[in-house]
Amino acid sequence: QVQLVESGGGLVPPGGSLRLSCAASGFSLDVYTIGWFRQAPGKEREGVSCIDSSDSSTYYADSVKGRFTISRDNAKNTVYLQMNSLKPEDTAVYYCAATGYSCSGYVPSTGYDYWGQGTQVTVSS
Repeated sequence: QVQLVESGGGLVPPGGSLRLSCAASGFSLDVYTIGWFRQAPGKEREGVSCIDSSDSSTYYADSVKGRFTISRDNAKNTVYLQMNSLKPEDTAVYYCAATGYSCSGYVPSTGYDYWGQGTQVTVSS
């Protein structure tokens, strides 16, 4: 059974940090580009970052560039999203997803084949 499971969300004050994990089962992450998306209440799903399967090249949305870092550990079949200097506007449900497309730029959500269930991130004092 193909499955992606996110973890690591929670409540943090502004300026804090969180590391999200995306663990795969039923398939190997190293042959897929993995993306992180987020969706805040009343807003559309937004692409945050992705990491390529072949050369680990990355993409970041302008809103998170310099604050978030995506990485992968193929031995653990897991992709991470390190989020630093968090802001209240980062509050959302965060999802990871897998696609066969290259992460040479932005890949819309419609291009992804597998999705996790999401993890809540709340940035508030």
